[in-house]
Amino acid sequence: MKKLYYENCHLKEFSAAVTGCEEKDGLWEITLDATAFYPEGGGQPWDLGTLADANVLQVKERGEEIIHLCDKPLAVGERVSGAVDWQRRLDLMQQHTGEHILSGLIHKTFGYHNVGFHMGKQMVEIDFDGPISWEQAMDLEKQANQAVWDNLPVNCSVPSPEELEKAVYRSKRKLPWPVRIVEIPGIDSCACCGVHTKTTGEVGLIKIVSCAKFHDGVRLELVCGGRAYEYMAAIFEENRKISQLLSAKMPETFQAVQRLSDGLNEEKLRAAALQKQVFESTAKDYVNQENVVHFEDDLTGGQLRLLAEKISGVCSGFAAVFSSAGDGFDYCLAQPGADLRQLGKDMNQTLGGRGGGKPEFQQGHLGARREEILSFFGK
Repeated sequence: MKKLYYENCHLKEFSAAVTGCEEKDGLWEITLDATAFYPEGGGQPWDLGTLADANVLQVKERGEEIIHLCDKPLAVGERVSGAVDWQRRLDLMQQHTGEHILSGLIHKTFGYHNVGFHMGKQMVEIDFDGPISWEQAMDLEKQANQAVWDNLPVNCSVPSPEELEKAVYRSKRKLPWPVRIVEIPGIDSCACCGVHTKTTGEVGLIKIVSCAKFHDGVRLELVCGGRAYEYMAAIFEENRKISQLLSAKMPETFQAVQRLSDGLNEEKLRAAALQKQVFESTAKDYVNQENVVHFEDDLTGGQLRLLAEKISGVCSGFAAVFSSAGDGFDYCLAQPGADLRQLGKDMNQTLGGRGGGKPEFQQGHLGARREEILSFFGK
């Protein structure tokens, strides 16, 4: 069976004879005497498209055969036309070739190996067995795009057994003959069964999206070609909106957001200082009172604790502070030097609550009404 996708990666339409058609789970496994449909392999997903009036849903290898899983049967012996979903094929070739360029440059620069490769629907993930900083990744990205702009040939070949013994190429392990080698002059030489662009120029653009520590090495996320354009166009549009909102030039949005963030932090500190003064003023109403039950609206967990601490610091018993939240109330019990765990336990059991904490400090949530809480404390 001829693998036309290796002979011409740009072949979009072809003609072939049906050599087999078997029903399986409501679909049909079809084999041909030649195909331009690439099966899943080398980290690259399978092609989609049509055979006659049947949709090709999956393509896989089974021994020496290429199996086309279709939604309609085709007659054995019939000659049919096939059409590859070109936009999908081009996208996958751009991602795969971009991966080769970047992996080759990283191996050439650091000696690291590609130990993981996943071509997702949105991003391409590559794992390497050594560390790379963001600054180094950006330099590699620049080199990778220069390789794209140089429009280098992407050469694919199967060396003879003798040639293979002398060949230098990237591989996770020693491979038996035959081995298909993909070479980009000066950039990469790698054993790979995938389908790639004819030249690096067809990749268009390579953009590294993230660089994060992964095990003892690093994981890079990247997009290439059309995906890179769509990704950058979306970011550009978001930045354009931010620049308009902040009345800042697009290359200066970070500085504008930084000023906004600094101002917001200053306001938060000012608000926290004012909140502390308000809580101290509230606490004065409870000086020397034995046990205090206090309700306050719209408090965060930290504010609830701070108010309880302020009140418990001036009253002679415990401070029980409540703030409405959802179907009940968040609470904080506080009393310096006391053990409030039993009180918290009894309150949770009686009022449908949950929570805990240190002996002198209990915090949680009650699924009860205000009247029920006051009744529990005898108020």
